[in-house]
Amino acid sequence: MIENARMKYLGIVEALEADIRSGRVLRGDRLPAQRAIAEALGVDLTTVTRAFNEARRRGLVSAQAGRGTFISEGIDGESGEATQSLIDLSMNIPPQPSGVDFRKVLPSGIASVLGSPRGLLHLHYQESTGAESDRRAAAGWLAPRIEGVAPDRIVVTGGAQSALFAVSELLFDRGDAVATGAMTYPGLKAVAIQKGLVLHPLDMDGQGILPESFEKLCREQAPKALYVVPSIDNPTTATLPEGRRWKLVSIARTHGVSIIEDDPYAPLLPDRTVAMAELAPDITWHIATLSKCVTPALRVAYVVAPSASRALRLAGVLRATILMTSPLMSALASRWFLEGALDELTRSIRAENVERQKLAASILGDVGYAADPHGHHLWLRLPEHWRAGDFAEHADRAGVSIVPASAFATVAHPIEAVRISLGVAPDRGDLEDGLTQLANLISQPSLGARGVV
Repeated sequence: MIENARMKYLGIVEALEADIRSGRVLRGDRLPAQRAIAEALGVDLTTVTRAFNEARRRGLVSAQAGRGTFISEGIDGESGEATQSLIDLSMNIPPQPSGVDFRKVLPSGIASVLGSPRGLLHLHYQESTGAESDRRAAAGWLAPRIEGVAPDRIVVTGGAQSALFAVSELLFDRGDAVATGAMTYPGLKAVAIQKGLVLHPLDMDGQGILPESFEKLCREQAPKALYVVPSIDNPTTATLPEGRRWKLVSIARTHGVSIIEDDPYAPLLPDRTVAMAELAPDITWHIATLSKCVTPALRVAYVVAPSASRALRLAGVLRATILMTSPLMSALASRWFLEGALDELTRSIRAENVERQKLAASILGDVGYAADPHGHHLWLRLPEHWRAGDFAEHADRAGVSIVPASAFATVAHPIEAVRISLGVAPDRGDLEDGLTQLANLISQPSLGARGVV
């Protein structure tokens, strides 16, 4: 039937519709990944993608966020309204690693914590700094990137965003200037709005913030702090080389500027990266979270303060806001540190990231983008005919959610780029479907031509 159809993609749709009518394919059945269908039928991916889009338009299939494409439950074989496909490539979270089932890992870990001799104490209140045992365990986990950090400089917090807000509450007054990249973490922008801070953009290249831009700003504006994501930057994926870290630290020290080092992705790198908190411990606030190297569900992060006294001051801010981090989740993280389970989980996530990045490379081909092979995301620079906002809007209409550069920009006219997150898709099949949609979309200049509404 495919060969006799007016066009191959329509033949695929008609064959699918016939299978549905005959009962060979049942309502609710999940379709294979687009690439698998293309290989089985001997056609290219574009043909299959067009067939998927037409099948959605006819109401034959629907997509469920994070799960894949399914035969629609309510179809009657007639053309219907299009059902919106939802493939989320917008949230930057770790992938589900192969061979790891968090539905078993988390309950088992919690049961072990509660079953220990003093386990029920983890259901009580604790100090806002975090339990001493948790801070000691965190010091051991942080040692590969911050050698010799003392537990009394560590504060346990309820996630990196909570930590960032608490540090900002401690350091800044309304109107203070903070230096950061021209593209930066949206969480910092949210804090800046709440605190009335002024973000000053710094020039960046493929290795991150340019020290020359930071030095120029320090001479002209006297920023209160430098905010930086030094490893696998969000969104640009750049990792600051050690030499550039030294330069930034030297400039900050010369001009009396504090450093907020938000470093969630460092555990994903296979080789040791020296944290700026090790290079300049007296002026750096280092934030390390488990959200990007294990799971956001733990909601545990650690702040390494410049001194023990400043750690206590930070704990005072936390006492007035979140009071304390979950003792149970903190104890679970500590147990995983000591048993080596957390490092094992991180290695599994890193390995899955490598495979997903390979998949992205095979689909996106020579489309210009930046990526770290061990990271969750990539930074796609768009061709001349696309605006980032237009591309993200058309991608959403095609059923793929991504994030345009404007979400990260601290400049008025950001580059035309989008962040594509590879971790949220529950498996590589869904990821392949989403990336294939984007690859096909990017090659269609008429949809995103400048000046076209």
